[in-house]
Order: sequence, then structure tokens, then C-alpha cells
Amino acid sequence: MGVRLIADSGFTKTDWRLVNEESKIEQARTAGINPYYQTEGEMLEVIKDLHAQLPQKVDEIFYYGTGCSSGTNRDKIAKLLAQYYPEATIDVNHDLLAAARSLCGDEPGIACIIGTGTNSCLYDGQKITHNVPSLGWAIADEGGGTYLGKTLVTDYYRKDMPEHLRKIFKEKFALTKDDFLVQIYQQPIPGRFLATFAKFIGEHIKDPYMYNLVATGFDTFITKNVLKYEGADKLPIHFTGSVAYYFGTILRAVAQEKGLYVKHISEHPIAGLTLFHQ
Repeated sequence: MGVRLIADSGFTKTDWRLVNEESKIEQARTAGINPYYQTEGEMLEVIKDLHAQLPQKVDEIFYYGTGCSSGTNRDKIAKLLAQYYPEATIDVNHDLLAAARSLCGDEPGIACIIGTGTNSCLYDGQKITHNVPSLGWAIADEGGGTYLGKTLVTDYYRKDMPEHLRKIFKEKFALTKDDFLVQIYQQPIPGRFLATFAKFIGEHIKDPYMYNLVATGFDTFITKNVLKYEGADKLPIHFTGSVAYYFGTILRAVAQEKGLYVKHISEHPIAGLTLFHQ
């Protein structure tokens, strides 16, 4: 079989698994890679970090990443990987296929990602047959970490957040409106910055305001994405991503209210992908 390197790369981080010829598994984690927002130099630094952690000779690389629905971006990632793993056969795919293979295996279903960003697809057990366009954090990504963070901070500055939570938020972040606007409009990868506020939401999720903020985000995601797939009320629906995982109870409740069956919710697809490629 040879030595295989498997990657699941999102906006925030990349999980890597190295499977040797004896099926022994090594792992590494690096920063995320997104060819829509990062230069080739920035992405190459991530791969350099990976190679420092896993310097072994590799025969095959199976890379799944956000932003890789574009053929141009897939070629770009493959060329960057080849600089550090020149002898490897490299296969680059979209992170949505990673979710489908990891969650559904060889069974039909609907696979969804709700992490920093969001996406979804209809999967027939072998391939993706339909995808409602994600459109990214600036336009959509309903229910994802960036979307929730954007909603939270907007409510804070416009005083739509309950006062007791506003006081806690102000003490924790000491973030002026100007500080916030600089982060969004003058610093790189603002979506990743917005997603960091999801942790604050989780710390106060028992508060009705926070619960409703998350539930509304999930309701919007399901309405604008999942319900557009034929057979959504009959097929198992799976989710992967940190936001889906940590707010899984809310996600299941929202789906149940709409008559949908949620089967698997995983934090990361990398474990299922590793099994798929072994």
C-alpha cells in the first residue's frame, strides 16, 4: 500500500494522519489552509510546519480542504505539497467530500459541515450528487462559528445583547468598536477572528439569549441548505465540525422540530477519513 498522508484542512486548522505500511498511524496538526484567503507563501509555511512534524517519505497524499472546489485551487495545493513531498502521488479534493466519506461511508445521506464555516451536500454512497452553494463567511455560512461570532458582536455593539452578558463580554475582551473594525477590515482572515467568539457563546450557552442565538443559526442553516435536498425528510443527516459537535444537543433539537433525523455528529472527519483510506 505504501505510506499514505491524509489531510483534512479547514479555515482554522489542518489535521494530518500518516499511515505507514504496517498501518501504524502518526498524527500532526497545523494551521488551516484556504487558497481563497492566503498567499502561496503563507500556505507553504503551513506545509513546511507539517514536514517538520512528519518528515518521512510519503507515497500517496489524500488532501481534503476548504476552498478546493476550484480546479485552480486544487492544482495550487498539489504543487505546494509536491515541494516537500516530491515523490508522492497527490490527490486534492474539497473538504465536503471528506465529510461525506467520513460520515456516510458507502451509504446515501446528507453530509454537513458546521465549523468555522459551513457547507452541505447530498451523497449517494459514492459521490456528491448535489450541493447548495456555501458562498463563504461574508455572505452566508449560516450557523457556523464565524456567523455566530458576527451575530454576537453585532448584538453587543448595538445593545441587543442582554445587559448582564454585555458586562461580561466587555470585561473579558476589552474590545472597542474601533479595535473590532480594524480586525475585520484591516487584518487578514477576519472570518477566523469572528469565529473565536464561539467559545464565549459556549461558556454561557445555558443563558436563553445564547441558546436562542445558536438555535436560530442552526435553524437558518437547515432551512437554507438541508431542506433543499430531495428526500431530506427520509435520509440520515450527518454533521461534522466543532460548532456542530459542541452544540450538538441544540442541533438535534432544531432538526427534530423540522422532522429530520440526525445520525452522526463528529468533531473532526479525520478519523473516518483515515479508516476510509486504510
